[in-house]
Amino acid sequence: MEKVAFLGLGVMGYPMAGHLKAAGYEVTVYNRTKARADAWVAQHGGGTAATPAEAAEGCGMVFSCVGNDDDVRQVILGKDGAFAAMKPGSILIDHTTASAMLARELDEAGKARGIGVLDAPVSGGQAGAENGKLTVMVGGDPAVFARAEAAMTVFAKAVRLMGPAGHGQLTKMVNQICIAGVVQGLSEGLHFAKQAGLDPRAVVDVIRHGAAQSWQMENRYETMTDGKFNHGFAVDWMRKDLGMTLDEARRNGAHLPLTALVDQFYGEVQGLGGGRWDTSSLLARLEALTRRD
Repeated sequence: MEKVAFLGLGVMGYPMAGHLKAAGYEVTVYNRTKARADAWVAQHGGGTAATPAEAAEGCGMVFSCVGNDDDVRQVILGKDGAFAAMKPGSILIDHTTASAMLARELDEAGKARGIGVLDAPVSGGQAGAENGKLTVMVGGDPAVFARAEAAMTVFAKAVRLMGPAGHGQLTKMVNQICIAGVVQGLSEGLHFAKQAGLDPRAVVDVIRHGAAQSWQMENRYETMTDGKFNHGFAVDWMRKDLGMTLDEARRNGAHLPLTALVDQFYGEVQGLGGGRWDTSSLLARLEALTRRD
């Protein structure tokens, strides 16, 4: 069994690490909240470590999936970070949705140590992680990717190298741009249906077979109609992602008027106390505006 480490056991990392263990890898986990790591070991076996460096010791591959750029820097580049223990020839695979600038920073730091680095954000949500059906968008060196691809396939239905360092994160930004527009459109459609006296479920049952169909429609319209926004990808996380995307757009000259507007709308959802609601809660904003009117 190849020895690997997994740093970060949130709603995504916890099941991803579990798939690696089930596939036969010898997995050591690290999580800032130790009780979470202990629970993972109780469920899957493997071992825990007190620091990222301790987890990474002797590993051929180290996976990370944490919150943001600062978290990644801490667990990888910090005093007790993974790079302090990783040997030349090993590989870091960062599944955090972070900035492209950070991905390039890690790549340069890895090269200086002889460590291969892949920025590999994922899409598919908690359900995709639990079911091993994630999509992984990867940036990095093709030779490093070739060595790590098989490991990523144990929790993914699609893994693709998109280009050099940073291109995985840039592709994830495209993903978030597309989601933002689709969710806003679906929210407006359901809101309009209610205001017009239509049965939203009957409407969706008809239009889902045509050009309006989307993953968001198939998986969120019922909970949206019921006003349930307590599952899925949180608004706070989406704002983090959209903020990085808009920053990158300012650097590369892309014009993202719809994305900027939806980011503003998500800010209003946070103002309603919905920071931990899932991203389909854009509908709640529209309904709140209607109540004010």
